[in-house]
Amino acid sequence: MKIIGLLGGMSWESSAEYYRIINQLMRDRLGGLHSARCLMWSFDFAEVEALQHARRWDDATALMIEATRRLERGGADVVVICTNTMHRMADAVQAAIGIPVLHIADPTAERIKGAGLGRVGLLGTAFTMEQDFYKGRLVARHGLEVLVPEEADRATVHRIIYDELVQGRVEPASRAAYREIIARLVDRGAEAVILGCTEIMLLVKPEDSPVPLFDTTAIHAEAAVEYSLAGL
Repeated sequence: MKIIGLLGGMSWESSAEYYRIINQLMRDRLGGLHSARCLMWSFDFAEVEALQHARRWDDATALMIEATRRLERGGADVVVICTNTMHRMADAVQAAIGIPVLHIADPTAERIKGAGLGRVGLLGTAFTMEQDFYKGRLVARHGLEVLVPEEADRATVHRIIYDELVQGRVEPASRAAYREIIARLVDRGAEAVILGCTEIMLLVKPEDSPVPLFDTTAIHAEAAVEYSLAGL
């Protein structure tokens, strides 16, 4: 079993889900009392969030590289960045270490294509929805067509993530707002919706959408388990 290095704390609400899902899958795959061999580096998210909203991406990248090097020195065989947004610097992190970074967008795209779908809506932080590091990978590497909400809806999605979900708040009114935003994406032709922030799965469930939802937290965690067990 390869050792999974989890880069977490962004926020810890979703990092806890990664840990739970990975260990449940290990038990399901191997049986008995088996669990994952893993390490976690957990950030103080207040520090990371401040850098994000100040657009200090170079400083955030330096933090990410330092943390992944700690995981590598600790014996990790693969790095799993437990957040969609901070894949903005995944290439820089990969270049700085000698073990692979398992990019969250790749298994997500493969799952979508495996379902025979090609046009998807994307929900996430404003950084993920508006910048090209995530959408561009889905388009260029995987041939998907990606739709994002209109500006006002993007602001709502982003606000709920930072003001509520990363603080452990799950509000019925926010679930209703997300349902409406998903419906508008479907009206524009989305065949499925990517939950492209690892906290959204705390709020939105399959019954909240008329089209399939692709939960990046669960998909990424499963990909980590598959990597860990490959060759066994």
